[in-house]
Amino acid sequence: MAYEHRSQGWMSMSRYEEDALVTQLLAPRLAWFAAVARHEHVTRAAHELGVPQPTLSRAMVRLEADLGVALFVRKGRSVSLTPSGRAFLDGTERALGEVGRAAEAVRADADPATGKVAFGFLHTLGSETVPALLRAFRADHPKVRFSLVQNYGEAMLERLRAGELDLCLTSPVPEAPDLVARRLDEQRLRLVVPDDHRLAGRRRIRLAEAADETFVTLEAGYGLRRITDDLCAEAGFRPRVAFEGEEAETLRGLVAAGLGVALLPPPAVARPGVVELTVTAPRAVREIGVAWLDGHPDTPPVAAFKRFLLSRRGKLLPDGQEPYVG
Repeated sequence: MAYEHRSQGWMSMSRYEEDALVTQLLAPRLAWFAAVARHEHVTRAAHELGVPQPTLSRAMVRLEADLGVALFVRKGRSVSLTPSGRAFLDGTERALGEVGRAAEAVRADADPATGKVAFGFLHTLGSETVPALLRAFRADHPKVRFSLVQNYGEAMLERLRAGELDLCLTSPVPEAPDLVARRLDEQRLRLVVPDDHRLAGRRRIRLAEAADETFVTLEAGYGLRRITDDLCAEAGFRPRVAFEGEEAETLRGLVAAGLGVALLPPPAVARPGVVELTVTAPRAVREIGVAWLDGHPDTPPVAAFKRFLLSRRGKLLPDGQEPYVG
């Protein structure tokens, strides 16, 4: 009757309550159960596990009570599995195997020499800045592995919060109570115009002079879009937007095609068909920083890469970013 009572109690539980019971009551005893089943002898299993035999015996009785089924047929110190016990052993061995593989994976990811860093970065930093960073870091840490994510800033911050990223390079530098962020560098933005545009003969411009222009921009949610809107507002106008995209180089190509003008960081490779003008007012820059989840413990490879990034303050980006005149 005890087993029947326990079984009915188990069946009446919610899924959340079942998961809690498995975690709190069953999981710590699975390896003990597997050892008893393997030896078919409580004393020998206790010796292997390094626990007192009475403790192991009581644990198996409690396990059966928690499950509401008999797992063993007992004959003194010897035991044999019931059909339910054999079915439970099959699942237990699979579960322990998965736990073992998971433990090995996390140990491998935390290894100082060969571990893994989950690192996110902006699309606009992917062609030149990030490859240069990884190359410099791997000179001293050649076997550290990287899981890379290229995305816009808000999406990366959400992945930080979800535990999917260890670090990310983003702009603007975020201010949030659950994140830690450090400014690393700033990047000048240019007003990019077609090479046959009325402003193409200029080298410098006040942004207010582009108030009547049509802009091509990144989509809302991208940091560069927010910076563009803020700079235009500071210059006294709201930009008329003809196109919203996801890639800075796509915008540069559309400028060359005459669809509009754009505020963009310098290109990795100069594109013909456009002229890039220095914006003298307001000060057109974007700050780039590294962010991580506050209170999140670092593995040794993550800590090493974080120290490396912080050491690059003021020298994160390539030098010599003068505007390209097509």
